[in-house]
Amino acid sequence: MGKIRLGIIGIGNCCSSLIQGLQYYKDIDGNSPPTPGLMHNIIGGYKLSDIEVVAAFDIDKRKVGKDVGEAIFSLPNCTTKFSEVPKLGVRVKKGPVLDGVAETTKDKFLVDPNQKPCNVKKELEDSGAEIVVNYLPVGSEQAVRFYAQEILDAGCGFVNAMPVFITSSEEWAGRFEKKGLPILGDDVKSVVGATIVHRQLARLFLERGVRLKQTYQLNVGGNTDFKNMLERTRLISKKISKTQAVQSILKTPLDPEKVTIGPSDYVPWLGDNKIAFIRLEGENFGGTPLTIDLRLDVIDSPNSAGIIVDAVRLCKLALDRKAGGRLISGSSYLMKSPPIQYPDDVARKMVEEFISGERDR
Repeated sequence: MGKIRLGIIGIGNCCSSLIQGLQYYKDIDGNSPPTPGLMHNIIGGYKLSDIEVVAAFDIDKRKVGKDVGEAIFSLPNCTTKFSEVPKLGVRVKKGPVLDGVAETTKDKFLVDPNQKPCNVKKELEDSGAEIVVNYLPVGSEQAVRFYAQEILDAGCGFVNAMPVFITSSEEWAGRFEKKGLPILGDDVKSVVGATIVHRQLARLFLERGVRLKQTYQLNVGGNTDFKNMLERTRLISKKISKTQAVQSILKTPLDPEKVTIGPSDYVPWLGDNKIAFIRLEGENFGGTPLTIDLRLDVIDSPNSAGIIVDAVRLCKLALDRKAGGRLISGSSYLMKSPPIQYPDDVARKMVEEFISGERDR
């Protein structure tokens, strides 16, 4: 099948887990049994070992200029190391800062003003990148739109793993479709994370006749993403993304005063560990109360990487089939804010149909 030539924007914890995973699962093929951490050993003939990183962009001087295999273990990254990674022969290039650094993370991201940003479009073209994954910090609206245009101009497919709404934008989706390039997003929904668990519980209430009256999901963690989101203006798109992911399950959305969903605080000693507190209060038979309180504890970045390995391969499959524009099936199953929200079981079936060729997108 050949390689999937991948570019990555943001060499943080999520990138580290993704690249470690490419090594960890490099021997997994179609003859392997179901594998912990993977939803698909193979997608359209592509194994994880077929994903090859060819371009990488960051702004932190501790990563810029380093081989990607070294940069993923540089500070301020703090995720679990679960695999050795050799040098990959690809050096991290400096991208433009724009609004990529929040006031709350100026002490975490060290930017050298003497390092000049590269020509992103040229780097993507020279590397032969086919698909680019965006891992920029939440709230980086200007930076995401800059990179989206560079990716478009370079002729690459795009996986948008964070909540700046590109795939769900008619304008942006139209631009990618016009050039015959696939786009999948927005905002990654982890393998078993707070969003998909919350969605499943809300759907359980609905299907079993319990009226959901009010709910919250409060998340805390200690990585740079949580510190970044202490700047509340950067949190707007994230709260929208997570809230609509849950509200879309309900026949009648809850009053905004009755639903609170989003990151709530930064606890440095947690590192890349994320703790989610989820509560649903409902009205059961005869008007009696029913409440679920749940605590989810997970290493955040590997939980995301298990989704991105599928998103990248689905995007490559779309490229192979010359299916440009929004990849509706993959976006709906793998992302919090897809162009169209479907129940997760329906979206999963759509993905399997796309893989088998029964669906165009």
